Order: sequence, then C-alpha cells, then structure tokens
Amino acid sequence: MKLKQWITGLALAAVGVAPALAQSSGKFPDNMIKIVVPFAAGGGVDAAARLLARQLQADLNVNVLVDNRTGGSGTIGGKAVQTAPADGYTLLFSAATHVLASHVLATPPYDPVTDFAPIARVGEAPLLIVIPPTAPQKNLREVVEAAGKPGAQWNAAIPALGAPSHLATLLLAKQGKLSLTMTPYRGTAPAATDVAGGHVQLLVDSIISLQPMAKGGRVKPIATTSAKRSSVAPDVPTAAESGYPGLVYVSWYGLWAPKGTPDERVQFLNKAVNKAVDELAKAGSFATIGIEPVTETVDQFRKYINADVAQSAELLKGAGFKPE
Repeated sequence: MKLKQWITGLALAAVGVAPALAQSSGKFPDNMIKIVVPFAAGGGVDAAARLLARQLQADLNVNVLVDNRTGGSGTIGGKAVQTAPADGYTLLFSAATHVLASHVLATPPYDPVTDFAPIARVGEAPLLIVIPPTAPQKNLREVVEAAGKPGAQWNAAIPALGAPSHLATLLLAKQGKLSLTMTPYRGTAPAATDVAGGHVQLLVDSIISLQPMAKGGRVKPIATTSAKRSSVAPDVPTAAESGYPGLVYVSWYGLWAPKGTPDERVQFLNKAVNKAVDELAKAGSFATIGIEPVTETVDQFRKYINADVAQSAELLKGAGFKPE
C-alpha cells in the first residue's frame, strides 16, 4: 500500500513539475508576438511597425501581429502594454513622443521612462523646414535673418504640441535667437496648407509628410534638421550646412516591453530587432518611408532616451510650455 501511495504521489508530482520544466526550457518566442501601435493605421509610425513586424515574423518563425490602439495622445496603447504580462510577447512600437508623456500631459497614466523596458531604437526620420513658395528667402540663413529683424512677425505652425515638430521649432528659435509666434494646429495637413497659402511663415515637420508638397512646389524646402542629408531629399541642405550646427533634431522610432520583462528576453528581442532592421535597410524598405535605420544595444537605447528627454524637457521649459 505504501509503495502504491509513493508511486501515485510521484506521478502527481511529475504532472505538477512538467509544465514548469516545459516553461523553463521552452524556446522564446514560441507563441504570437503582439506589437501595439498607439496611433492610427496608415500613418508613419504604423507603416514602420508593420515593416518590422513582417520581418520579425519571417526571422523568428512566429506570428507577429500589429494592434492599433489609438487615443490619449498615444497613452491608450502605451497603457495596454504597460499593464500586459512582462513576458516579451506584448510590445510597444512608438515614436519619440512616447518618452515625453510626463512633460507634455498634465496627468500621464504612467512614467514612460521607468514603467517600460527599452528594447531597441529602430530608426530616425529627419525633419524638414519649409516656408511659403512665394517667400523671397532661399535658405535657412536668410530665413533667420528675416525673422530676426526688429518688428518682424513670423508665425511657426505647430502640428502637435510636444511632438518632434514642436521641439525642433523651439530649437530653431533658440539657435537663431528668434522670437517666433507658435501657432498650434490639429495635424500636419492643415498646418502645411496654411504655409502653402502664405498664412503662416514657417513649418518644421517630418520630411516624409512634407516632401510631396515640397516636390509639387506648394511649399519651399530650405533645410533638414538631420546630421546628414536625407536620401529622401538629397538636394536639400542640412541646417548645419546652412551655418547652424546645433540644429540637429530628428523624429525617431523604438520598441519597448513592459517593465519587469526578463533581461534575457529583452536582449534576445534587441538582437532580433537589430537583425530585422539590417535586413529592411538592405532591401531599401525603410528608405521608401523616409526612415534612416538605427541599430543599438539596449544600453545605448536607454542612454539615448535619457539624453533626448533631458534636451526636450529643457526646450519645453525654456519656452514656458505648460502640460495639458
């Protein structure tokens, strides 16, 4: 009887231990990965996320789903990831705006820096500085000189408060010692339309958003805010080439996991994402949407975030920006 009880107990123990052994020795990932995009389908962030998802799916041989969760200035999607299981299967793909939630929103639902585990920065997109097509200025230096004259009244269109377009405009004002009137808009389209019509004198925004209008002659491109010329607009000089080496500010894209995700999974995903980015770069896929590929370690990405937040917070504070 004792032998029978011992065998039965051993069998039950084996049943209980089996799942734990399977989980600890199982391959990661062995299930679907969900990438949450906190913006609408069809936009630049969504397009980049879907390219990455397709490449990761091919490389990892698991389904990679893109899930658009819009609203709350990107925090609806962010919250969905922050509260998801910290197992590496639910990730956030977002833009530079994600890390500034604490500085842009009066009551952010989380701390974007401490409540997430950074995985990888995958790319950056230069911003384009444009003016009305009828404006007499031909380059950035002439724009700064005109806008800086006593009595000059230059209005800068701001597609979204706290976005890279806003911060790059603040940096331009700081570098050029300009007093620009910031005019908020609900998106790039209405802002660019008013610049095209000459109602607003200046706009700084994503090169991929403004390039079609620039090519069509509806706005005049005068400079990019990237460190080097963009492959999307190789004929447009950088701000540095125009005499303003400190005017470097780009929009960028990255991938995060919930805080507490095991470090080995974060490191695995970092290597997988970097490999996918390299493959997308070789295929020219990112270039079609105006993104310059970036591959970094987790630690490099974390340091980049800290430096970006510090610079952006200083610009917002210097401009007297109040979170809404």
